[in-house]
Amino acid sequence: MLGASTTDHGVLKYRSLHSNNTIPTPKMAELKASITADAKLEMWSYALGFTPTAVVKCAIDLQIADVIESHGGSMTLADLSAALDCSPPILRRIMRYLVHRRFFAHAASSYSQTPLSRLLMRGAAADSMAALVLLESTPTMLAPWQRLSLRARQTDGSPFEDEHGRDLWSFTNANPEHSKLVDDAMSCIAAASAAAVVDQYPEAFDGVASLVDVGGGDGTALRILAKAFPWIHGINFDLPHVVSVAPPCDGVEHVAGDMFEAVPKADAAFLMSVLHDWNDEECIAILRKCKEAIKGKVMIVEAVIGKDEEEDGDKYSDVRLALDMVMLAHTSGKERTLKEWEYVVKEAGFSRFTVKNIKAIPAVIEAYP
Repeated sequence: MLGASTTDHGVLKYRSLHSNNTIPTPKMAELKASITADAKLEMWSYALGFTPTAVVKCAIDLQIADVIESHGGSMTLADLSAALDCSPPILRRIMRYLVHRRFFAHAASSYSQTPLSRLLMRGAAADSMAALVLLESTPTMLAPWQRLSLRARQTDGSPFEDEHGRDLWSFTNANPEHSKLVDDAMSCIAAASAAAVVDQYPEAFDGVASLVDVGGGDGTALRILAKAFPWIHGINFDLPHVVSVAPPCDGVEHVAGDMFEAVPKADAAFLMSVLHDWNDEECIAILRKCKEAIKGKVMIVEAVIGKDEEEDGDKYSDVRLALDMVMLAHTSGKERTLKEWEYVVKEAGFSRFTVKNIKAIPAVIEAYP
């Protein structure tokens, strides 16, 4: 028999119910019907699963949060419609959904900001996540998901490559518009992860005089690290088309190159949200180049997937597992378990490694020669 309870995310979690003489048959039938009805209701959320992403993207495109913020943080529907040049009845329906999802608050006939809505601002908000939503909701990134079932029958490649005729990085290199979206989205992730590392594990940078950020994008992570640890000379290392548009920063040097060929010399190497994009052989090759370049250690800031699929884990587990599906759709890589990290680190020639769990999506893995 099956019983059901809900997790913190509102998703049904099923458990066994052993029949006994204390539960009458009609009561058991009623319980089964209730469980089935709840399961069907949950399936609606998957059938309409793209709705939140689409409406949030709409809010970003219209710059609803930015406009409300510029008007003191609160606006009536009439004022908001006029400012956005939108149809009041249509905008009201959109805002009703966004209020239901807690993106905005509605009281006294006015809409106001919330912590969620402020993450949608495209202006000066330092912790905005709008760019990540805009990237993942593009037709370019959405189309490969339609091929996920085909990927399950392949031994290599990726749905992205099947859809677009080249891998994500070749496509990005050839399409400046998409490259900008990728850089901005990676900057969102880097800002959040780097800030978490600085706040929760600052001792990792003790004694590090020079640090090369391998695959550092526009240098967001190094700007945060250089501000927190001004004694560090940062080297932001990425492909030429990436570093060519990276903004200048005191204490940070931008260097173009290919991490599969060579990595600039430094006391330590820093890889954040890089290795999950690549398969094991490619990860090992990258780590070997890092090992050749550093005097001290390699710091890997990546997710560590729990070993038990049935285990709830912490509040970040759902995001980590979703990111693994993103890797499956868009790259040849994956999010790794501790055992899988141990394999690539040791195969790359490192003698030992440590894992520092922080209250964030990634952990900090430190590999030593």
